[in-house]
Amino acid sequence: MASPNGGEDFESSLLSYEKLDRASPDLWPEQLPGVSEFAASFKNPITNSPPKWMAELETEDIEMLKELGSLTTANLMEKVKGLQNLAYQLGLEESREMTRGKFLNILERPKK
Repeated sequence: MASPNGGEDFESSLLSYEKLDRASPDLWPEQLPGVSEFAASFKNPITNSPPKWMAELETEDIEMLKELGSLTTANLMEKVKGLQNLAYQLGLEESREMTRGKFLNILERPKK
């Protein structure tokens, strides 16, 4: 049976006081490109400047994000379907205009 002091000595002998420096890219390569930069952007949550991705947004864009964020799942799906229908209609209209331009010889290259 081991003595109580012997157990503490054994545990203390297992401790490692080695400091691992994670700054070395050779020892600790970045697993996913960009993750370190993304994580570093959240280290200081209290900042006065907006995130990089919000810097180019206008007030109208931010309002649209807030509106879309407040929609329920069903309303959001309805909005997506509406956008898909609009994209389809625009594609049909573009196709008609291209055909019209072809028949009117607007798109012909000038002859040399």
